Amino acid sequence: MGDAAEQFNIHEAKTNLSRIIERVEQGEEIVISRAGHPVAKVVPLIRRVDRRGRGSLRGHLVLGPEWDSDETNASIADDFGLMP
Repeated sequence: MGDAAEQFNIHEAKTNLSRIIERVEQGEEIVISRAGHPVAKVVPLIRRVDRRGRGSLRGHLVLGPEWDSDETNASIADDFGLMP
């Protein structure tokens, strides 16, 4: 993305917000200006986690038989300073 970001003045940005968001979703960066001076940049968000729904770790995550034992729960409570 070596190209300069396109600029919109505030009125244009308000009028074209849906189109601006569509362009940002495609990876563009848009600059919003007031009186010719840049004041904001609209950039795509990078999703950190792609959630797939319940059960998406089935077959990938193996829990030992002690995962929910009283000892494990007491150890976790102790780590957080809680009384078991």
